[in-house]
Amino acid sequence: MTIDEIIALTLAEDMGDGDHTSLSTIPATARGKARLLVKEAGILSGIDIARRVFLTIDDSIVFTEFLPDGTVVKPGDVAFVVEGLSISLLGAERTALNFMQRMSGIATATNRLVMLLDGLNTRLLDTRKTTPLMRELEKMAVKTGGGSNHRFGLFDMILIKDNHVDFAGGINQAIEAANSYLMKNKKSLPIEIEVRNFNELDEVLLTGKVNRIMLDNFSPTDLRKAVEIIDGRYETEASGGITEETLRSYAETGVDFISVGALTHHIKSLDLSLKAF
Repeated sequence: MTIDEIIALTLAEDMGDGDHTSLSTIPATARGKARLLVKEAGILSGIDIARRVFLTIDDSIVFTEFLPDGTVVKPGDVAFVVEGLSISLLGAERTALNFMQRMSGIATATNRLVMLLDGLNTRLLDTRKTTPLMRELEKMAVKTGGGSNHRFGLFDMILIKDNHVDFAGGINQAIEAANSYLMKNKKSLPIEIEVRNFNELDEVLLTGKVNRIMLDNFSPTDLRKAVEIIDGRYETEASGGITEETLRSYAETGVDFISVGALTHHIKSLDLSLKAF
């Protein structure tokens, strides 16, 4: 689904058969101006999405941007000003705010964690734990905050997790089957496999034929040992139970990536408001 389709569906959900409050109280020709007011410190994200929302409602709206995505903002900052028919501005207001508040909250949380990795080579990844139909926008916000995107969906990487291993009959069987599938279907996709302990890690290293090993729910001590055992032969990723308080200790093990589902599924939206003036 494209961003334009997401915006159209979201507006349809909100608008129904019309904004009857605005239609009944405001003259059709009345014009107004409003500004996007920042009410909380954070990282701004979603400016272009807001622009597209307003112009989808009414392409005669004048949208003037003052602060680009990625800007460190504080209360009182003005991100943009919109001018046009008052009814059109009100029709776009909530949808634009919903997108921007969510995206800015994700960018802010991501940036806070990225700053904890300062000076290290470990990269912070998001996951597929996203709001339905909002994945592209939420992953965009992660990048705005300085993080990196993991796979987008089920189609752009082979990620063999514990259930795949169990259903396939074992690690070796799952890896061999994945490689055979790619060859048969003439596809070139990276292969990552999750391991839960050192025995499973040994099995993966014996089989090979993967690009990255995800070390799930390892302690920092065990993760450091696992990274040393892998010794650069494969990319390494840590996941599972990693918090803001423990993130740096995990990264100091030398792991290449840390994936944090909370970047997109456990987020407080940034406080923003559209105010007429």
